[in-house]
Amino acid sequence: MFETLLLNILFLIFPLTLIVIFFDNSRKAFNTSFFISFSSISMILCMVYPIQLQIGFIFDLRYIPFIIWALYGGYIKVLPLFIILNVYRFIIGGDGVIQSLLFSTAILLIIPFLHGKFIKFNSHKRIATGVAAVLFTMVLYLTTLSTFFEELTYEFWELSLYSITTHVFVIILNMLMIEKVILNIKNRESFLHIERMHVMSELSASVSHEIRNPLTVTNGFLQLLKNSKTISEDEKIYVDYSLKELERAEKIVSDFLAYGKPQSENMVYSNLQEEVVYVKNILTPYAKMNLVNIDCHFNNTSLIKYDKNQMQQCLINLFKNGIEAMKGMGGTLCIDVSEQERNIVILITDEGIGMMKDEVLQLGKPYYSTKKEGTGLGLLMVYGMISKVNGSIEVDSKKGLGTTFTITIPV
Repeated sequence: MFETLLLNILFLIFPLTLIVIFFDNSRKAFNTSFFISFSSISMILCMVYPIQLQIGFIFDLRYIPFIIWALYGGYIKVLPLFIILNVYRFIIGGDGVIQSLLFSTAILLIIPFLHGKFIKFNSHKRIATGVAAVLFTMVLYLTTLSTFFEELTYEFWELSLYSITTHVFVIILNMLMIEKVILNIKNRESFLHIERMHVMSELSASVSHEIRNPLTVTNGFLQLLKNSKTISEDEKIYVDYSLKELERAEKIVSDFLAYGKPQSENMVYSNLQEEVVYVKNILTPYAKMNLVNIDCHFNNTSLIKYDKNQMQQCLINLFKNGIEAMKGMGGTLCIDVSEQERNIVILITDEGIGMMKDEVLQLGKPYYSTKKEGTGLGLLMVYGMISKVNGSIEVDSKKGLGTTFTITIPV
C-alpha cells in the first residue's frame, strides 16, 4: 500500500517537476494545454494503479488534479479533465461508473465556483481552500459509498480515515509545490524588474544632466532665430519643428531625471493625503477637458517615508494615464487610499479602454507604451518609485472594461 501511495504521489507531482526542470520557472510554463495533458495522464495513472488497503478496499487519487485545476483554472479549463476522467472510467467499466459520473459532476458544478475568489487569496488561504475542497469531496464520496453498506462497519471507518488523511496530505503537498513555483516566478520577475530600475537610475543620473545643458542652449538659440527678421516664413516653420522636437527631448530627459535617487530635502513622513489632493487639484482641469470626474476617498492615518516630489510625479503619471484611457468616452477616475494589514493600499480605477493580458505584462518596461505617442518612461518611473519604498504594483484590466492599479506600500 505504501509503495503504491508513493507511486501515486509521483504521478501527481510529475507535471510540476517538468516545469521546475525544463521550463526555467517562466510564466509560459503555466500553459493550459500543458497542464490539461499532464493532469489527464496523472489522473489515468492514478486509476490504473489504485491504492489497495489490507482490509480489501481500494481507492485512488484521481480527484486531486481535478480539484486543483478546478480551483486554479475555473469551469472552462477543468471541463476537459472532467470529460477525460469519465471517458476513461467508462472504458475501465465495472460497478460504479454511473456513481463516478454523478460524483464528478457534483464536483464540477461546485468547486470551480470558488475560482474567482480563490485566485485573489494569498498562498496560505489558497492551500486552506484546497484542503476544504478535498474534505468536501471526500465527505461527499464517503456519504455516497455508505449507501452500499447495510451497516457502517469498522472497515468502512478505517477506509474513511485512510482516504481522508491521504487526500489531505497529498493536496497540501501538491499545492505547496504549486505555490512555491508561483512564488519563484514572481520573485524572479521582481528581481529582474528591480535590476532594470537600478540600471535606469544609474543611467539617468550620469547622462540626463549632461544632455539637458546642450538642449537648453540649443533651445535658446532657436528661439532667437525664430524671432529674427532675416529668415523667411518657410524657414521659421523648420525652426518651429525643431523647437517642438527639442521640447519632446527635454520631456524625455525630465522623465529620466525622475529615476534619480531621492533628495534629502524632499523626504517627508506623511500619510499621502496631501500628495493625492495636490495631484487631484492640478489635474482636475485636464480631467474636465476629457469629460472625466476624479473621485477620491481617503481612509489612512499611517505614515511612510518618501521623496515628496517623486511621489507626486508618480501619482501624476498614474492619474493622467487613467484620464487618457477615458479620453473621448468620459467617466470617473476613482482614487481610494486605505490601510490594510499594516500596508497602505492605493486603488486607482478608471472606466477606460482597458488592456489585454499581454499588454499588462509589458507594463513598466522601458519604451513600452499602449499610447501612440507614449515613451513608456512615465510608468517606468512609477514602478521605480514604488520599488524604492518597498512597495508593489498589481494591475487588473479587461479590454473595454477599464483598469485598476493596486499599489501596496508597507508601513
